[in-house]
Amino acid sequence: MDELFEHASIKKAYFTLAMPVVLGMAVTLIYNMVDTFFVAKTGNPDLVAGVSQGAPIFTLMIALGDIFGLGGSSVISRLFGEQKDKIARNVSGYCFYYSIVCGLIITVIMLIFQNPILHLLGASPATWKYAREYYLVIAWGAAFIIFGLSPTNILRTEGLAIQSMIASMVGTGINIILNPIFIFTCGLGAAGSALATVTSSVIADILMIYYLRTKSKKLTTSIHETKISNQLKWQIYAIGIPASVTNIMVTFATAMTNRYLINYGANSVAAMGIAMKANSIIIMIMVGFAFGAQPLIGYAYGARDQKRFNDVVRFDIAVVATLNIVLTILLLIFAPEIIRWFMNDPIIVKEGAAMLRWLSSSTTLAGIILVFTTTFQSMGKATPAFWLSFSRQGLIFAFSIAILSHFFGYIGILAAQAASDCLTFILALIFYHFYRPHFKN
Repeated sequence: MDELFEHASIKKAYFTLAMPVVLGMAVTLIYNMVDTFFVAKTGNPDLVAGVSQGAPIFTLMIALGDIFGLGGSSVISRLFGEQKDKIARNVSGYCFYYSIVCGLIITVIMLIFQNPILHLLGASPATWKYAREYYLVIAWGAAFIIFGLSPTNILRTEGLAIQSMIASMVGTGINIILNPIFIFTCGLGAAGSALATVTSSVIADILMIYYLRTKSKKLTTSIHETKISNQLKWQIYAIGIPASVTNIMVTFATAMTNRYLINYGANSVAAMGIAMKANSIIIMIMVGFAFGAQPLIGYAYGARDQKRFNDVVRFDIAVVATLNIVLTILLLIFAPEIIRWFMNDPIIVKEGAAMLRWLSSSTTLAGIILVFTTTFQSMGKATPAFWLSFSRQGLIFAFSIAILSHFFGYIGILAAQAASDCLTFILALIFYHFYRPHFKN
């Protein structure tokens, strides 16, 4: 482990840690495409819209899991860099068990407040039935979904990125297989899509626990090794909550977009749901590289290695930006064909293509914002990490969609994310100027 994090070339260390994450994300991407494909093949725009409205709940659970997964891995990486392995081990145990507790609490909350939450998500009389079916199954599986983010991220802090990838890929593969079976063969529709997601999460969780117990030398699954100081708990939540805000804001932005678009009909909501899934081609790869590099950045920061820290951040930005530019060009060119692959409805293809082009136009800036955000997380800098996470698809996005929709109507809704990305990118540059580290080696 020390050889990889301290002495290997930046390129070797970066791709050794990041590529398994990217490959895992690629399989998740395939699942997202296939899931949307099968839901769209029901030929029911109300069902597609209902699943799109319920989907932010799944994203919210990922966000809550990130509190322990990303918050914990940030703290553990820095402790490894400081050679405090025993304390890091207890942090892993704390994150392991408290993520399960969090999932159980969320299930109770979602079941009690299901109607207000569905209204908040923008479910209409036409889509209510389908959104509720998806919502209830996901609610019962909350503990399995939220827990999975903890070992997924923590395994990578010990260089076990391949094992984390395998567990994620197996779960996703099973999800792909079960989707058409539950949706069509079993006739479960929207609930079938959610049930496939929960079932695959259970299997992936079991596999990650196996890797933690058999492959890890520094991490733990023991309930007796969970005691950590209040200061470390604060560090986990101080970084984990801002990290989770990124996904919470995805939920917020999706729900807000759906609420604005529902005035233009269920077809517009369905088209945006498909366009967002297609745009995730770029997003997933971008997230894979940014999160894959996070343990390396955290270790260099904990070891106070100024040169290696700077080199990793620069290399991370270069890789993410280059890939984003190439993929953006492809999506801009082939937008109609991509939307048509999901649902060959002329209205949805026309609307979805325009939506996809707007969404993909600013993803290069979004990628660089994410690199800065994960860098701040790795450094334990909660304030800039929080504001970048909260702004891009939260505060600045809400401001953008409100103003642009007022002045430009439908087109303003489509352009809101691109406008938000431009403003948040400027904010990211300002934060990095003030928060970048200055070590004396």
